[in-house]
Amino acid sequence: MDVLNANGMTPGMLAADTAPTSVMPAPAPATTPESIPTRTNENAPLSLPPEPASLLDSGLPRAELESLVLKILLQRGTCTGSVFSDVACMPRGIMAEALDRIRTELLVTIKSSSGVNDYVYQLTEAGFKRAQQYAGRCNFVGPAPVVFDDYVASIYRQSLQRAPFTLNQLRRALASMSLQPSLVSQIGQALNDGRGLFLYGSPGNGKTSIAERVCSAFGQCVWIPQIVTIHGELMRIYDPSCHEIVKSPQVDALKYDRRWVLIRRPTIIVGGELTLEYLETRFNTSAGIAEAPVQLKANCGTLVIDDFGRQRVSSTDILNRLIVPLEKHYDFLYLASGRQIQVPFDELLVLSTNLEPRDLLDEAFLRRIPYKIEVGDPTEVQFRELLKTQAESLAFDVEPGAIDHLIDQHYRRAHRPFRFCHPRDLLRQIKNFCEVHGEPKRLTADGFDLAVQNYFAGL
Repeated sequence: MDVLNANGMTPGMLAADTAPTSVMPAPAPATTPESIPTRTNENAPLSLPPEPASLLDSGLPRAELESLVLKILLQRGTCTGSVFSDVACMPRGIMAEALDRIRTELLVTIKSSSGVNDYVYQLTEAGFKRAQQYAGRCNFVGPAPVVFDDYVASIYRQSLQRAPFTLNQLRRALASMSLQPSLVSQIGQALNDGRGLFLYGSPGNGKTSIAERVCSAFGQCVWIPQIVTIHGELMRIYDPSCHEIVKSPQVDALKYDRRWVLIRRPTIIVGGELTLEYLETRFNTSAGIAEAPVQLKANCGTLVIDDFGRQRVSSTDILNRLIVPLEKHYDFLYLASGRQIQVPFDELLVLSTNLEPRDLLDEAFLRRIPYKIEVGDPTEVQFRELLKTQAESLAFDVEPGAIDHLIDQHYRRAHRPFRFCHPRDLLRQIKNFCEVHGEPKRLTADGFDLAVQNYFAGL
């Protein structure tokens, strides 16, 4: 099996933990020292999913692949062998074998040749009827699915608990933010624990920004399947709206199972729109395929519930739904058929709120979120430093005494607390004023007065 370096993504030596795939045990091991995954080195190689040499190697039932072939032809009319391979993300040899089997059943016929060792295929009358039957049950046409057990095993191999993590990695991830070392230390302890993290404090101090960045402290990319099959029922795992594909010519040049995609460790963020339905499997009736819930898409990464306590359902209901998976590291979902399946819950849960934790949850719930971390206001020294840094990045000239005027008149006298977001937002106001009026970008006392009037509106 080929491998990639976790950072440079260059071919290297085989990782020690890339043994033949095995299914993760149903109950998540949690208590004994032997069952706790050990973290890999930051420079440990990342294994590629091997390209299957045969249909048996792929783990995919023959009937499912043949169903996909017929539906591709039903959708396209005619198709070459190379296009079949591209659409299904399967090797040409496996697709050629599948087409030969379907031809012997008189469901597909060759229309013409297409280049060297390739042909144009089309459905026979019997094949058209068979394809319509398959499409009536599931209309999905796209990458061939990965067997669910292989997906579960991949989650275990790429678990956050096994990912490399050091305080220096966290510092790099948060380098663009001005945070106290004690706060960074607290966050690091929570990440090392790898379970729940409760960020709270006044609005505008960077709780969401911290939550968005912490997952990158683990460094590695992960492989996920685009589609999985569970006893013939399909579920979409890869979501381009929240998963970021890693583009690398080095990866593309290697042979690997293209039903899988390489993504950055996911950070899935949900806010006030979150309802309990987001945490359950949703079935797309038009395509005949299930959509994975947000916690499944967040596996091997971070699930952030932003503005916790302001959802359309109560915070207690949300925690009731997630607290057992958080403790057991597995969850139960229902498929469209009514079948219940056990799925891995391997992610860092981050709750971010500007409300007091004790006002949201009782002691029993709070106990289950191991780390409650307050993100406080910046000191005056930090606030001044942020103003100077932002001014420099926006190419502002700073008039002597302008920053002192802002702090004396609009913070001390107004008894207004500092917020980490204020320097960025106030300077953006002044930048817009200068651009609209064609004035040079200069920070003055009058400019700050105008920005404060617009921004705070009497608050």
